[in-house]
Amino acid sequence: MSSKKPASEEPVTIDPVCGMTVEPGREAARSVYAGKTYLFCSTACKQKFDADPKTYLRPKEEAQKSADHPTKTAPTLNATQRLTFTVLGMTCASCVKKIEGTVGAMKGVLRAEVNFASETLSVDFIPPKTTLQDIIATIESLDYQVPVGKMDLPVGGMTCASCVKAIEDALSALPGVVEASANFASERVTVSILSGTVGIKEIKKAVEGAGYTLLSTKLGEEAEDEEQALRKRSYHTLRRRFLVSAVLTIPILLLTFSKFLPVLSNIPRTPISYLLFALTAPVLFYCGLQFFVGAWAKLKRAGADMNTLVAVGTASAFLYSTIATFYPAFFTAIGQSPALYFDTTAVIITLILLGRLLEARAKGKATEAIKKLAGLAARTARVLRDDKEVAVAVEDVLVGDIIIVRPGEKVPVDGVMVEGYSAVDQSMLTGEPLPVEKKVGDDIIGATINKTGTFRFRATKVGRETALAQIIKLVAEAQGSKAPVQRLVDRIAAVFVPLVIASAIITLMVWLIAGPSPSLTYALVNFVAVLIIACPCALGLATPTAIIVGTGRGAQLGILIKDAQALERSASLNTVVMDKTGTLTRGEPIISDMVPAEGEDKTSVLTLAAALEHGSEHPLGEAVMRRAEKQGLDFPTAENFSALEGMGVRGEVEGRTCHLGNERLMVSLGIDIAPLKATAEKLHNEGKTVFYLASGEKLVGLLSASDTVKESASPTVARLKEMGMEVIMLTGDNPRSAGAVASKLGIGRVLAEVLPADKAQVIADLQGEGRVVAMVGDGINDAIALAQADVGIALGSGTDIAREASEITIVGDNLSGVPNAVALSRRTMATIKGNLFWAFIYNIIGIPIAAGLLYPFIGLLLNPMIAAGAMAASSVFVVTNSLRLRRFKGVR
Repeated sequence: MSSKKPASEEPVTIDPVCGMTVEPGREAARSVYAGKTYLFCSTACKQKFDADPKTYLRPKEEAQKSADHPTKTAPTLNATQRLTFTVLGMTCASCVKKIEGTVGAMKGVLRAEVNFASETLSVDFIPPKTTLQDIIATIESLDYQVPVGKMDLPVGGMTCASCVKAIEDALSALPGVVEASANFASERVTVSILSGTVGIKEIKKAVEGAGYTLLSTKLGEEAEDEEQALRKRSYHTLRRRFLVSAVLTIPILLLTFSKFLPVLSNIPRTPISYLLFALTAPVLFYCGLQFFVGAWAKLKRAGADMNTLVAVGTASAFLYSTIATFYPAFFTAIGQSPALYFDTTAVIITLILLGRLLEARAKGKATEAIKKLAGLAARTARVLRDDKEVAVAVEDVLVGDIIIVRPGEKVPVDGVMVEGYSAVDQSMLTGEPLPVEKKVGDDIIGATINKTGTFRFRATKVGRETALAQIIKLVAEAQGSKAPVQRLVDRIAAVFVPLVIASAIITLMVWLIAGPSPSLTYALVNFVAVLIIACPCALGLATPTAIIVGTGRGAQLGILIKDAQALERSASLNTVVMDKTGTLTRGEPIISDMVPAEGEDKTSVLTLAAALEHGSEHPLGEAVMRRAEKQGLDFPTAENFSALEGMGVRGEVEGRTCHLGNERLMVSLGIDIAPLKATAEKLHNEGKTVFYLASGEKLVGLLSASDTVKESASPTVARLKEMGMEVIMLTGDNPRSAGAVASKLGIGRVLAEVLPADKAQVIADLQGEGRVVAMVGDGINDAIALAQADVGIALGSGTDIAREASEITIVGDNLSGVPNAVALSRRTMATIKGNLFWAFIYNIIGIPIAAGLLYPFIGLLLNPMIAAGAMAASSVFVVTNSLRLRRFKGVR
């Protein structure tokens, strides 16, 4: 394409589409636009430019092109990001074309090239027309995977809610950062990054560039130790400065009110003023140094935060008092009466330091759950090596090691019992009050306590793979996540401090212009009061502290909540859909009835059935064998065994052909089942599975199997209904069996014979009715429905796939965790709402009062010292209110 003006002689050698430098004469293509010749590295870039050149040129250059001398200004290109990252799941060349075509067609994407050999995608794009999250989502929608790693790092220097956005913005600007989420309460930042794009050095530089410090650049336990040491040192420094400030503030207050004290009333005012200056200076510039350092760091970046408010407020009062002390004539010359506010400066610093000290202690208590979980781990293990018992550090245990555990000892890692029998206390992880019996073949969980016998087990998971380590990781991620309401609060907090500073300046000007005499004094007092009473800290702490305490308490009760979004959604649930087999029932059938035919007895029925099912892997066959073993029966072995699909089994026992199976099998064999038909019908109506036993052409008897309902199922359903939720049973079983279980549990609605693939659609249909739905399941066939539900709740005894698809995991097999999870979510959200209400109301009411709004009506002005106390108290109140969640006991 060409413009009307002729092209200039010198071409533009920067490709306006991808930003690459192109050597004249070696370009792939060129184009003329507005009198300029542009060189391109590829014909694809030229085609994109020709289609819409304005997309790749800044608006101000478009204005230049319409001027009289369009060739004087070279085009300015939009900022282009170039990234190369891994894409997994590609199997052939068609995958390359598919990804390149789809990503390349996205708005704002200039180039997309796939290297099939290295499994990487190189993409040039223009933010914010297209974001990295958009590109990743597009790739994943094509059923490919983009590996995204996470780093959870401690950050120092966060003082209020506005710090959160500053850190997030600084990190989000790094190429390769998918998401950055800072948490003011835990003073940590979670960074999601594309593998191979951003390292710890770049993150550290970005954090420090925003005016904060990365407390550790290491990962794992070494990083935790370093972080704890730095936080401990910071806390001791804060406490020391508070104590110095408090000690100096006492004589400052005594000297300020000396005229009311007989001992000091005769001391002249001038030396007292000098002494007040000398005592206040170290309070401000030593004890309050952190406020000035923080304010300066933000000022250098044209920003402001809580430190700015405190620094400006206290410095203003100190400067005013200093001038009044050493140059009182300045005030008399302008018709003002000099006043001293050294006490205001000192008390404000002392109270705010006290507030931060209490806040730090309370925040430490809020994160105690993770510390307690980490403290559950064993330190040593008794390992069998070369036929000898050797005590080793738990970190040195290897997968496959045989470990010996004696009564009273902690289980060091996860594994499977290979020898012995015992009862193990799992209450610290599952909340189960009674020890659980363990025998050979049972799973053993690390950090639990062996109560009775000595046993040996083989280690299957060690280090960060153990159940305890995974629980700690899940809780830490949940505590670092943000509820949707928190993102709104963060946006408000980002503009809060500038608005307060503007309000303070307006207050100062109004009182100077319209205030009574001495107007400067009134203006200063109200100016400082507005700056000091404003509390973005309470806003910033309202949500994360409640989430930290709530998720931590949940972990202690065996409720693992994946993130804050799940917590918020759980509080709104009104429908709970529960899978039957393995969730409401044990998922392990038992032989509940044995009915012999005429001339037979129960022992002969069970003996013949065991002979046919010996070695069977079918659940019903295993149930027969468990019953036979429990009764200690001796039985012959069946020969020429064969399974009859959909009907039963056949085999030869002591020379006779025998069959065990359903009614259809008996009818096909021509065996008369009429004598036991009525009994079978009765058992069917009870939801039991009936199968007949025949020897030759003779009916021997029948057996029935049932899946027993869990002890916790009935009270769980009752509690959920008491909480105002409808409970629905969802199962692939037949309506008769499902209805029998539902009637036992008091479940009014049953959705039976639902195939696994259709379960998600059932959940979607319920959501279409306006319901907020939780799905409770434990198996692979529940995974899709768990993902579809507003909240997926998986039982810890179920499959890994089910747990990965869920937002909440109940550790163990006790269903009481389901109503407890909902109740905890509701309590946490109520706490968050209470915190936010207090934080907003406090600022909405407090700032106008501090500005002197009530003075014209009732003559009330707010002393800045009272404002400082109120500000400190507001933060402490919010954290303390959140800590009440630690007393949550569950639904009774």
